[in-house]
Amino acid sequence: MKADKLVKRARELAAPFRVTSGQNFRLKDCDPGNTLEFDTKDKERAKEALAQGVQALSALQDKLYAQDQWAVLLIFQAMDAAGKDGAIKHVMSGVNPQGCEVHSFKAPTSEELDHDFLWRCSKRVPERGRIGIFNRSYYEETLVVRVHPEILGKQKIPRSLLTKNIWSQRFEDIRAFERYLARNGVLVCKFFLNVSKAEQKKRFLARIDTPEKNWKFSTADSHERQFWNDYQQAYEETIRQTATEEAPWYVVPADNKWFTRVVVAAAVIDALDSLRLGYPQVGPGQRAELAAAKKELLAEK
Repeated sequence: MKADKLVKRARELAAPFRVTSGQNFRLKDCDPGNTLEFDTKDKERAKEALAQGVQALSALQDKLYAQDQWAVLLIFQAMDAAGKDGAIKHVMSGVNPQGCEVHSFKAPTSEELDHDFLWRCSKRVPERGRIGIFNRSYYEETLVVRVHPEILGKQKIPRSLLTKNIWSQRFEDIRAFERYLARNGVLVCKFFLNVSKAEQKKRFLARIDTPEKNWKFSTADSHERQFWNDYQQAYEETIRQTATEEAPWYVVPADNKWFTRVVVAAAVIDALDSLRLGYPQVGPGQRAELAAAKKELLAEK
């Protein structure tokens, strides 16, 4: 498939899942099993689409790195077993590791708790020419912390600041931070991999029953299922409050991993293409130097 047709196709695949305004967003309207026109038996066609997407991403990332003007930040959020690691692994498989970094954010350390909630992520924002990937992020502060507000008591925040407005304040701070990044040449794309409760259960059982997958399972993961509805509400509110034109959310169906990866790849291709990337132009002086170097090389015995 030609590059222009591939980009157009990527835009068409990503568009249904892109959220730039949360005004009318409802998570219940998003089907975790949606595969658009792809039939669930049509995995081979999806794999072919992913392979083409990976190839296109490689070419775009090469231009991003060479141009050295834009940075790209991809943020992945999801319930456990939604497929974040697999999506990152497969979609970015063709990207030059020299121009890409992945950061996984676990529970904050004591050092991180001595700083503001954006600190540990802000210092990992990618430099120009690079793609940065956050596996979880500062959004945990409006998700797990909101579902378990007792965590706030351990964050060393002055009690006078722990008011009923803390969540709206955090949403405001996140919007301002992402607007700041956009104004400084950092393209932000956020992905919520939307898995159903039934599919999560299926994947948890597979991790328990398959010895080579046992390491992936934690009893804490199954414990969090008790708060499923609370998490759904937290995700819905987070997306509604932080979806913007400069930092959109993609609510990606995650019950079929093969389709999830196709959509993520499509969204990243569309985003990179919007930057109108290109290789740096060589001026007359440099062309003369190149010609002289070529002449010298050809003259060697």
